[in-house]
Amino acid sequence: MTGLVAMPSERVTGINTHRKLAIGKNVKLKASRGPSRMNGTEALAGWSRPRAVLWATAGIAALGFLVTLECAARHYGLPGPVTNQVREFIFAPKSGFLLYASMALAMVTLTRRERFVSVGAAIGIDAVFLLVRSTTDAKLTFGNGALWVIAAHAFLAVTRRTGRERILRLKGIGLALLLVAGRKTGDTWLLITSKTRPAVLDQYVATADHALGDPSWVAGRIVRATGTVGAHVLDYVYIQLAVAAVFVAFYQLRNVAADRAFPRHHLVRTFLVIGLVGPAVYMLFPVVGPVFAYGSDGGHWAVATIWPDMPPPIGPPRYLPFDELTPRNCMPSLHTAWATAIFIHSRRGPRALRWAGTFWLIATLGATLGFGYHYGADIVAGVVFALTIEAALRSQARGWDRSGMRTAVHGAAVFTMLLLAYRFLSLPMAEQPWIFGPVIILVMASVIHRYVRTTRSWDPPPTVPPRIPEPQPELV
Repeated sequence: MTGLVAMPSERVTGINTHRKLAIGKNVKLKASRGPSRMNGTEALAGWSRPRAVLWATAGIAALGFLVTLECAARHYGLPGPVTNQVREFIFAPKSGFLLYASMALAMVTLTRRERFVSVGAAIGIDAVFLLVRSTTDAKLTFGNGALWVIAAHAFLAVTRRTGRERILRLKGIGLALLLVAGRKTGDTWLLITSKTRPAVLDQYVATADHALGDPSWVAGRIVRATGTVGAHVLDYVYIQLAVAAVFVAFYQLRNVAADRAFPRHHLVRTFLVIGLVGPAVYMLFPVVGPVFAYGSDGGHWAVATIWPDMPPPIGPPRYLPFDELTPRNCMPSLHTAWATAIFIHSRRGPRALRWAGTFWLIATLGATLGFGYHYGADIVAGVVFALTIEAALRSQARGWDRSGMRTAVHGAAVFTMLLLAYRFLSLPMAEQPWIFGPVIILVMASVIHRYVRTTRSWDPPPTVPPRIPEPQPELV
């Protein structure tokens, strides 16, 4: 495009030069509005080199991460995330809802007609798979059609689109595939934690949890009192958390097809980073949860079968050897972190979406505690973890805003302090709950307050419409 502007300027001078340059700028602007008529070289010229390097680096890192997890899973004699994902093109998927939710993310860049055709194609493909499975007595599940449609759009974006249009569509498809791959990589991460961490820190966390009033034991008795109905509702909310996130993300990305650009920050970014960073903490602080360490699900590895009837007695904690099958995925509670992110991002939506985000957060907290998957200390750490990552990502989207980075550093310091307190001060915390309990809540509240104050300072000031003076009666 620079040649289009510079070549005519050599033949004219004076005022004509400025006119020709202005025409060149107009031509360039029009070309950016019509990406389908531009070739790839012209469109990519508008991309800054640092951004291209960043995307290339992120792609290489993601590929290397998947290959590493695949090799680690193979080392333990199990298929990795890549193998499991490829199998779902033919075999029964683990979650059809997640695949269709991911397809919805991939369709944010499509026109209405393309969306209609995509949904119809996915349903048609699934109908064929269901017909074949019904004749072979296989498990009747759905979702293969959505995965085939995502793959088809990726193929069309590479072969039939060019320039910015190709980049835009690949971004949407990439978000969809990352959401699907995140589920598979999470399963592999859990396998690695169970194989590489033979001892767990549940006694330390359970002892520290006395300072919070043993909320997992209290919630467990409440859920048991609600019967099967309450348990089934909470279980569905807990399992379909990613689907709820897609609904919020689809609302945030609803204008991508019209604007031909993604917003600077949205829920999917936070969701993926939480899932990427969280398992690293699992490796540093392995915890299996009260239903395993103190419940019947732990078998002979459990300290005692007392959950949720009676909290464990206060005493010096120690490392607890555990089996090589149960994941060490409690500290922090990533379900709490994800539900907190959904709650935050639903605040700018319509009333129904805000109510749904609130319900999903409360129900997720009830499920994580009521099913014995987490301690109260895990919940506090999960909230701080989510706000820290959210502040860092929003700061990065604003050009590494200093106030946002200070908020992220504050959250990271509090998160680190919580882990150290759970590990080295658990017995004093249990012996003096009226001191340490409020302190834990206050430090969590400090992160919440700072995050709210920082993000509100980023909001544009409300525009006040100018006051129109009322007509005054003419004086006679």
